Amino acid sequence: MAACETSKKKALVAQVQALNDLIEVAKAVVSTLDLDAVLQAILTSAMGFAETPAGSVALYCQEKRELTLHAHSGLTADFVKNQRWGATPGGLTEQVLKAGEISFIEDTEKADFFNNPIALNEGIRSLVCVPLHFQGEIMGILYLDDFVPRRFDREKLNLLAVLASFAAMAIHNATLHKHTKLMAITDSLTGLHNHRYFKQYFKQEMARAKRYRKPLSIIMMDIDDFKSFNDSFGHASGDLLLSALGTRILQTIRGVDVAFRYGGEELIVLLPDTRLDQANLAAERLRASVQNGTAQELVGCATRGVTVSVGVASYPENADNMDELFNIVDSLLYRAKRCGKNKVYHQESLLIPAS
Repeated sequence: MAACETSKKKALVAQVQALNDLIEVAKAVVSTLDLDAVLQAILTSAMGFAETPAGSVALYCQEKRELTLHAHSGLTADFVKNQRWGATPGGLTEQVLKAGEISFIEDTEKADFFNNPIALNEGIRSLVCVPLHFQGEIMGILYLDDFVPRRFDREKLNLLAVLASFAAMAIHNATLHKHTKLMAITDSLTGLHNHRYFKQYFKQEMARAKRYRKPLSIIMMDIDDFKSFNDSFGHASGDLLLSALGTRILQTIRGVDVAFRYGGEELIVLLPDTRLDQANLAAERLRASVQNGTAQELVGCATRGVTVSVGVASYPENADNMDELFNIVDSLLYRAKRCGKNKVYHQESLLIPAS
């Protein structure tokens, strides 16, 4: 009888400890609105709770039916370089997405349906997949991995389901917060960043360029004869044109470049770590991409094209401070307009090389 009572007492203590651990996990998960920090907190806390040496969190896009890796720990560089993947028919991830319930494998080598070569090459021998769903929508999957076969504690798996609810709510809130912040710095018509964010980002990038002695280039463009376009086709078509140009710019620039709607029909691209000669090539690509049929696509008029005039300037080749660099690119833009439009203008270095 005494042994039985002792066993019950130990089990109760273990349950209380598990619940306390869960409360600490929940606190960590909901303590921030930064999405990256939320995901890392979810992963770190869940790995500690489940006592696994590795794991990852992937967010799920319903439209693309695709998972994207956002946080990981204890995994090799070769494993995590696979940033995006779909659910393999019949595989564990597809089962989790369909059922919306926790699934686990205690020995991957004995699970006939587990045929993920990347995970097997990583040496993953046991794992838990925890769906993260909020209001009926799966937002992602938490993977907890071990490199040896093991039996998972069923009580802890049940508590992981509770953790998943906290985690999904935190992801939803952080995603909403991120979207709200993005809206505050985005021009709704073009999808580019807005004027206010340009001033903030330009100052930040100029300071970084000076600190690390890196080049920084700026491209400024203006739609040629935009008033005439609006008069001919209406302001609604003018808005469509601006929207199409925003899309075209984002499709043309590099991932490290940042585009802005400066105002009206003036658009800007900042190119970090980019010299003047490289920026000129980028500007020419943008000019050519705009010229290739944008107006015809929008208003069905082959007789009316759309072009842009473009100015390009670089730090430190053309100027050594932000205001001067902006004034130079602005003057180059208008020189391009005065000299025939649909052109890219730059000027050679104005600075005297250091002796």
